[in-house]
Amino acid sequence: MSVLRSIEQKIESLFEGIFGRAFRTNVQPVEIARKLVKELEDHKTVSVSKVYVPNEYTVYLSTADREQFATYEDSLRVELAEYLAEHARREHLAVMGKPVVLFETDEDLDLGEFGIATRIVQRRGGPSQEPDVEPGATMVYRTPAAQQATGAASPTELGVAREVVTLTANGTRHEVTDSRVVIGRSRDCDVQLPDPNVSRRHAEVRREGSTYWLVDLDSTNGSQLNGRRTARAKLEDGDTITVGSTDLVFERRLAE
Repeated sequence: MSVLRSIEQKIESLFEGIFGRAFRTNVQPVEIARKLVKELEDHKTVSVSKVYVPNEYTVYLSTADREQFATYEDSLRVELAEYLAEHARREHLAVMGKPVVLFETDEDLDLGEFGIATRIVQRRGGPSQEPDVEPGATMVYRTPAAQQATGAASPTELGVAREVVTLTANGTRHEVTDSRVVIGRSRDCDVQLPDPNVSRRHAEVRREGSTYWLVDLDSTNGSQLNGRRTARAKLEDGDTITVGSTDLVFERRLAE
């Protein structure tokens, strides 16, 4: 990568990360299309003779953003699905049937934010075998520019202070330092829990920008946030995550 390109990416990241949060507008179809392709590329699965990509994409929108698509949502879903199919064909990627794009409303999302969850599903009349693929965790994006003012960037986002994020379970505190922290019974998990009611890979805490999310990984017994079952939810300081019979406390603090 050239030095110039590296600088350009850093500037773009800064704009979308800090200044993009200061001015935000509605999500536009072209932004959804671009991020859908990114998710397709990020979730490739290599089999014996093919490279599979997800065939179902769920786009989560704020109430205000989804309302703007009300009159043509069905047409937009079809257009986005065809766009993904064409990209997969052009890149010689395998899709189990035609891609499907779904829209859902998520009240935790702010104006200009949208999430995308992907998975490979077996549909009636499709291939007899399905790749062994876990659902992709929901990625959350923000529009890079806007006209509606929101809160200013935090001191942490500006690099003035370091934020310490932790998960505490059974008296043990685990510091969250990566963008993805997997919780489960497997030894490979970042937070391993000796709880028979917890799946091997049960849930994950995911950081997108300055926001943290709880994402259930299709666990057997599901995940709860503050006593309410959820597949995905925004995390706030002091929230209690319950997986199996174990509670984890999510905390965010500025380092002293």
